[in-house]
Amino acid sequence: MKLKQQNKQSGFTIIEVLIVLAIAGLIMLIVFLAVPALQRNSRNTQRKNDISAILGSVTEYANNNAGGFPATGTLTAFTNAQPSLGYYTAANVAWTKQTSAVAPSDPADVDKVTLVNYAKCNGNAATTSGATARSVVALYDIEGSGGAKVAQCQES
Repeated sequence: MKLKQQNKQSGFTIIEVLIVLAIAGLIMLIVFLAVPALQRNSRNTQRKNDISAILGSVTEYANNNAGGFPATGTLTAFTNAQPSLGYYTAANVAWTKQTSAVAPSDPADVDKVTLVNYAKCNGNAATTSGATARSVVALYDIEGSGGAKVAQCQES
């Protein structure tokens, strides 16, 4: 007696297709969660690089003017031309010359930078302890996770 042979068709079963779709969905989820964090980190790195360039301009101005600073103004007070910055514009940088050690205030948002003399950095905040007339700090905010602002302080 001869058994009847079954014709086996080639192709994927529904379970195999569902497994592949689930794996592809997980990969897409991971990518969509990682991209905003990478973009935020890139913007924050650009902000920090801009602050270094700004503080370099302030230091160069002080060296060229016997340690003096302009009374008030924006970043253009320290340069002849508007510098080419990746994130901040010269109008977003506020300069306040202090004649004594007064606690500086933080900027209002992530687009603003406040430059203040007679201040030193104490972590991510400014302090007047140990500051001199030539001490200059940049106070600015970077983006944290969930859109929160994170205060930053950087010395020249």
